[in-house]
Amino acid sequence: MYLDKEEKAEIFAKYGKDGKDTGSPESQIALFTYRISHLTKHLQANKKDFSTERSLKRLVGRRRQLLDYLIRKDIERYRAIIKELGIRR
Repeated sequence: MYLDKEEKAEIFAKYGKDGKDTGSPESQIALFTYRISHLTKHLQANKKDFSTERSLKRLVGRRRQLLDYLIRKDIERYRAIIKELGIRR
């Protein structure tokens, strides 16, 4: 599998409040971003993998929903996660 427990725990520790904070929007957005980058690399090599393409679109939509939620609740947290992950240019 491309994402081990240790890597996942590292993502949650870095972007969440602590290592066990798996539900905060920041940690979820960071996890989705990692998965999106992995699937994007996979699709560059396998252009006709349409099920993975659909999964990628769903992940992007989920991440967009969380980012929209974060904009509504706390714009400063939104700006911080966008800058830290480098999502926007």
